[in-house]
Amino acid sequence: MNRQINIHNRLSIPEHELRFKFSKSSGPGGQHVNKAATKVELLFDVQNSPSLTESQRNRIAKKLEKRISAEGILRIEVQDTRSQVKNRQKAIERFQKLISEALRKPKRRIPTKPGEAAKEKRISEKKQRSEIKKYRKPPPD
Repeated sequence: MNRQINIHNRLSIPEHELRFKFSKSSGPGGQHVNKAATKVELLFDVQNSPSLTESQRNRIAKKLEKRISAEGILRIEVQDTRSQVKNRQKAIERFQKLISEALRKPKRRIPTKPGEAAKEKRISEKKQRSEIKKYRKPPPD
């Protein structure tokens, strides 16, 4: 069964495009941590993914450049729990969130002018500040 990982309503990535590596976790856990491969490393080839368009690849590469290797591989590591299955699920959730946020287009800023109330507030604050500074001066002779 080929599961699809939904990123948003117009993009889903087949799970077979993701590679998983499992290894021993670090940190406390006694004997369990020494014998169970619970650490999950999710690998996704951004550059060669057939699910992504060229513009999506470029946007992801730009937004996640610190997480993507020179070969174009996105790497996500999870070792939060003592269960490999839970860590795998968390890795997929982080992948979904990262890709979704990377593909989100920023809102276009519409430049605005300050309103009358804002102008009046600014002027009154400047006057108050001026008064404070005026009393710091030594008195005239």
